[in-house]
Amino acid sequence: MKRFWTDVAIDADRVVTLDGKPVRTPGRRPLALPTDALAQAVAEEWRSVGETIDPRTMPLTGLANAATDPIANDPAQFAARLAAYGESDLLCYRADGPPPLVERQAASWDPLLDWARARYDVTFAVTTGVMHVAQAPATIARLHEAVAAHDDFHLAGLSPVVTLTGSLVIGLALVEGEIDGDTAWAAAGIDEDWSIEMWGEDWQAAQLRELKRQEFARGVAFLGML
Repeated sequence: MKRFWTDVAIDADRVVTLDGKPVRTPGRRPLALPTDALAQAVAEEWRSVGETIDPRTMPLTGLANAATDPIANDPAQFAARLAAYGESDLLCYRADGPPPLVERQAASWDPLLDWARARYDVTFAVTTGVMHVAQAPATIARLHEAVAAHDDFHLAGLSPVVTLTGSLVIGLALVEGEIDGDTAWAAAGIDEDWSIEMWGEDWQAAQLRELKRQEFARGVAFLGML
């Protein structure tokens, strides 16, 4: 679709407007943002559009659309899908060697699990290897409650963080301000960083990793503006 507007503004309800008309989500709802910071950032994406609209260059608009349409339509179901990552959280699956990797994982991941234990009054089963280890039903239920307590826009921002890291605990620690984005990304990348140090990285893997990092950073930025 070609650009058809000249002026981008924000109305009193924080709806982004194009030549005075509201931007609408794919579900035809006005794109209303919950904070001034996010409204300004989304409006800037629309101001930056060239001759044609490319959704790939408008990630904040995409996350806002997700919050306003599919998530708002059924937030409980969306929260349940995110909470399911707690059943096989990255932080609970440890290497059995070599010792330097084991130490790195423990140094980064143990404090996060300790935080979650204290914050939510839960327990975690931690294992070595990749074979599934079941978490206590009470833990799963409590983590689900923690996710479901967040509003539609926080769920939208939390989604790329959790899915790209494979860790619900990392996502919750980030959204609750326990860690920042750099710490979260570093924690999630310990195994991959180790492999790169040991055996190097080909350009395709590096390119894919950078794309994931960018998507992760957009989720972090979105959360930071709420």
